Amino acid sequence: MAEIREGAGARGAYARAGVDVAAGERAVELMRGAVDSTRRPEVLGGIGGFGGAISIPAGYRNPVIVSSTDGVGTKTAIASMLRRWDTIGVDLVAMCADDVVCSGAEPLAFLDYVAVGRLDPEAVAGLVGGVAAGCRDAGCALVGGETAEHPGLLEQGTFDLAGTCLGIVERSDLLDGTAARAGDLVFGLPSSGLHSNGYSLIRTLLAEFAIPLERPYQEQLTLTLGDHGRDAALAAEPEHALQTVGDVLLAPTRIYAPRLLEARRALRKAGHDIRGMAHITGGGLPGNVPRALPADLGARLDPDRWRLPSVMALVAALGGLEGEEVRATFNGGLGFVVVVAPEAEATLRAALPSAILAGEVAPAADLGRRYAEGPLGVAA
Repeated sequence: MAEIREGAGARGAYARAGVDVAAGERAVELMRGAVDSTRRPEVLGGIGGFGGAISIPAGYRNPVIVSSTDGVGTKTAIASMLRRWDTIGVDLVAMCADDVVCSGAEPLAFLDYVAVGRLDPEAVAGLVGGVAAGCRDAGCALVGGETAEHPGLLEQGTFDLAGTCLGIVERSDLLDGTAARAGDLVFGLPSSGLHSNGYSLIRTLLAEFAIPLERPYQEQLTLTLGDHGRDAALAAEPEHALQTVGDVLLAPTRIYAPRLLEARRALRKAGHDIRGMAHITGGGLPGNVPRALPADLGARLDPDRWRLPSVMALVAALGGLEGEEVRATFNGGLGFVVVVAPEAEATLRAALPSAILAGEVAPAADLGRRYAEGPLGVAA
């Protein structure tokens, strides 16, 4: 994955400046197996080239390439503090792969960029191993990348991650946000927690309230939400019972792309289709749901129809956030939304059993804005 352009020979001056070329070469060898595990039949070549080559899959008549670039943001600071490298790469892939699927595209290839203050081969290999795990979940190949050592710019033990996903879709199957109609239904897919947004606020609250990342999560729930809040949270989220605050904050972003592509195939086979999709990232529900709709339409969502993850209730209590602010800062419990016609509801529910009827599409003029909250005019 990392491309090493200098040998590890006589590089004394470079080493004294803080760049360890040999460590970079060691990192490449450590990550080779993880990269190879993501290979698709279309991949040409392997690690070591100046670019990643991949052919267009067979069967496309008029293919369109859809691309998305993103990073993980300040969630990396939590990973650095805990020296946990195994999950953050999944977040990176999710941020990009679930963006391209909003256009109806299948994630095809991924490239990563890892910047570190001081190159630790095992840590970098762990980071890229997480990227590879995310690529396997998304069904795309990790075809290239770069690892850069920046002494003096980044502190030792810190890092940053960025990536690009390339997706492919038949032009006639491209979703461009214009297909939805008033009266359509908005279904939400539950998130796995915070995903990768709002961590600047979270880090501020951790410091303000002196919350150690090693503290048992249920202890923090008790301190902030009381016994009843803790019991209700753990009843709905038993996976958090033995976790620490840090574990919960590093829960990886859920990758939806393969399930959405399969659901679209099922819908089209039944004579329906997806009319819009939105990945709920920065800006939360108000900032992303309207992106799946034509400019003259908006969506009304009813937050009483789905559960708010306990970690968001915890952050809201610490920061004094009201419900609408929580859903504008974080994903509010829905990591992705899908818009379909009412007659496609049964097929969608069968294809995506976890989907929740969360909202409905209406003229923006009737709503007064393009995102509104309140009871729906349709049955649950």
